[in-house]
Amino acid sequence: MNYTQAVQYLFDSAPLFQNIGAAAYKEGLEGTLFLDAYFGHPHRNYRTIHVGGTNGKGSVSHTLAAMLQAEGYRVGLYTSPHLIDFRERIKVNGKMISKKRVIEFVETIANSKWQATGMSFSFFELATALAFKYFEEQKVDFAVIEVGLGGRLDCTNIITPLLSVVTNISFDHVQFLGDTLPKIASEKAGIIKPGIPVCIGENVNDEVKAVFQNKAKEVGAPITFAEDEDFTVPETLNYQLRGLCQEKNRRTILASVSILREAGVKISDDAVRKGFEEVVTLTGLMGRWQILNKMPLTICDTAHNKGGLEYIFRHLTSLPHRHLHLVFGMVSDKDVDAVLDMIPKDAICYFTQASVKRAMPADELASKARTHDLKGAIYIYNNVGSAYSSARANASTEDIIYIGGSTFVVADLLSLLHT
Repeated sequence: MNYTQAVQYLFDSAPLFQNIGAAAYKEGLEGTLFLDAYFGHPHRNYRTIHVGGTNGKGSVSHTLAAMLQAEGYRVGLYTSPHLIDFRERIKVNGKMISKKRVIEFVETIANSKWQATGMSFSFFELATALAFKYFEEQKVDFAVIEVGLGGRLDCTNIITPLLSVVTNISFDHVQFLGDTLPKIASEKAGIIKPGIPVCIGENVNDEVKAVFQNKAKEVGAPITFAEDEDFTVPETLNYQLRGLCQEKNRRTILASVSILREAGVKISDDAVRKGFEEVVTLTGLMGRWQILNKMPLTICDTAHNKGGLEYIFRHLTSLPHRHLHLVFGMVSDKDVDAVLDMIPKDAICYFTQASVKRAMPADELASKARTHDLKGAIYIYNNVGSAYSSARANASTEDIIYIGGSTFVVADLLSLLHT
C-alpha cells in the first residue's frame, strides 16, 4: 500500500464530512472510545489544550502551538480540515506526520481482527485516533487539539486538557448543533470539564454568555471571558495572521496564555511575540487572509459562514482599491442567502464551485445572488481554476481579488497553485 492508496482507503471506507456532509456525521463517542482503548489511551501521556468555537479556532490553535514551540516545547497540533494534503491535520513542531506512518496506521486498521465484527468508524474517528497515537510516539510535551464539529459529542472530547478554549459562537452546522445561538453554545460548552479552566473568546450576547457561565458553574470550572480582561498588547507586535477577525482572536490567545501561565506553564513574553509574529512560519498554516499576490492584491481565506465572512467583507471594503473581484463558492448546507446579502454590492463576482459533492452548483449560487441586488458583473464558472484565471485577466493592478466563501474553494485554488 502506498500513501495515495492509504488516504483513499480512509476516504472510501469512512466517508469524509467535507465531501458529503451530513451523511458522514456520526453522533456519539462509542467508536472514539473503542479506538482510544485499542491504542492504549495515548492522549493521557501528554498535556493538551482543547480549542473549540464556530470561527477562529484554527487560528487560535496554530498560534498557541507556535508560542509553545517558541518556548522550546515539543508540540503536537491536530486541526481540520486539510486544504491540500491529509497530513496537514497532524503536525509536530510544524512538521507533518510522515507518509510512512499514515500507511502503517491504515494497514493496522485494515488488517485488524475487529473489522470482522462489523465495527465501523467515521473518517474523523480514525484521523483522531491516528493523531493521538502519533503524538504519544513523538513524545510531545503538549498537543493543541482543535475540535472538529461542535464539542459535546466531538471525537476530540475524550481528552482532559489543561485549558479549554471556545473562540466564539455563530450560526454554522445548525442541522447538528441547533438553530439558535444558545443551543449551539450548549453544544460547544460540552468541552468544559470539571475543574478545568475555560476561556471564552467573544461575548456574543448575555443569553449565550449565561450558557457558558451555567456550564462552568455546574462542573466547577474557572471561567474567563477574554473580552472582559485588560491586556496590554505591544504596539510593535506584528501578528503574521491578517484580517479584522484576528483582533478578537488575539485577545482570546492572550487570555489563554495568561491562564496557562497561572497553571504553571512557562511561556515567556519573547515566546508570545514570536508565536504571533511567526505563526505561519512555525506551523505551516495556510488559508487565513493569505496574500497570494500584491499587484493586484490577491487574498484567499477559509471563512465560510456569516460570522466569519462579515469580517472579511468589512476588511476588503476598507482597503483602497478600484474594483473588488470575488471568486466565490459555497456549500449547499450553509446559510447561503445570509452570506450573499453581505457581499459588497459593487463587487464583480465570479461564482464557482469546489470539487466536493457538497458544493452548491455555480449557476444556482449565481441565481440566488441575483436576488440580492448586486450591481457588479456576475460570471459563472464550474471550477475554481477557471474563475480565478478570469478574475486575474480582468483585474488591474489597482484592484483586489478575493477567493473564498468555502474552505474547499480555497483548497482547490491552493492545490492548483501547488501543482
